[in-house]
Amino acid sequence: MSSTDAVLEADIIARDDSSISEDASLASSTTSVTDSVFDYRRLHGRPYKVTDTTEYWAPVDSTQNDAFDMLHNVHLIVAGNKLFQAPIENPAKVLDVGTGTGIWAVDLAHQYPSADVAGTDIAATQPSWVPPNSHFLIEDCLLEWSWPPNHFDLIHTRALYGCIPDWTAFYAKAFKHVKPGGWFEHVERTCRLQSDYVALTDDHPFNKWAELSYGAGEKTGRSFAIAEGHQMKEYMKKAGFVDVHERKIKMPMHGWPKDPNLKNAGYLGQLALDQSMDGLSTFVLTQILGWSREQAYEFTESVRKESRKFSNYTWIWETVVWGRKPE
Repeated sequence: MSSTDAVLEADIIARDDSSISEDASLASSTTSVTDSVFDYRRLHGRPYKVTDTTEYWAPVDSTQNDAFDMLHNVHLIVAGNKLFQAPIENPAKVLDVGTGTGIWAVDLAHQYPSADVAGTDIAATQPSWVPPNSHFLIEDCLLEWSWPPNHFDLIHTRALYGCIPDWTAFYAKAFKHVKPGGWFEHVERTCRLQSDYVALTDDHPFNKWAELSYGAGEKTGRSFAIAEGHQMKEYMKKAGFVDVHERKIKMPMHGWPKDPNLKNAGYLGQLALDQSMDGLSTFVLTQILGWSREQAYEFTESVRKESRKFSNYTWIWETVVWGRKPE
């Protein structure tokens, strides 16, 4: 499946640009998560996870995590209510790398009760109670993974942009641990808010935000631009996967689409973006790029103001790639 540049049809009606839809219900769960490492530092009152290899750029608190869970639901809507695109009917062993709140792994465990679903992350942000066929482990994906080679039917990862210093090595680990005949699927979003209806100048806050994020990734050696172009597809091929597919999906960031499902996705996406914007920007601007807190706040508010405008008809690219390990 290839990418598409199809324009999402807009429902062009007058709206209050500052309006944001109501909150969305988030996933609940049902066996306990093991407590582990809790090394955090506080930045402007919010906790950030720190390990020997990583200082994660987004805060680890309920405000940010709830927004990430909202984006999970946006992804489900725009991806046709599929938790994965790989052609697997009944995966027996599944790994979710960088599981975050665990929402994807929990949803998968509910959908496939006979599957054994594992999730790993550097932060213990998963729910206290989970389905009996799922479990979570505090593990740094930049170090050795806990499972033997050729173990999983499906390995899934999402939203690791800004975290990985060597994507070639990361894809090699996925290739090592997936079974022959099994699949690896990788999902990432860009940092660039775009529009098919409004010409956004180079100095528009959306474009400035993207360039600042991408510049920060270049400075740290951990790219925020992995979803741009066809990099993920090329990394997957280089790792040895075959039957590699790529899908580019437009995720609306407000309720402007004419299609009712995409309209709902857009409202939820806008709510998630509005709630998470401080968390997406603060560390990048102040700790990597050296801005003052006041400068970061002022710029973030300019992005937030533009993102609330219905009349910008905003969307972002989501890139999904999946490939099979040869038998």
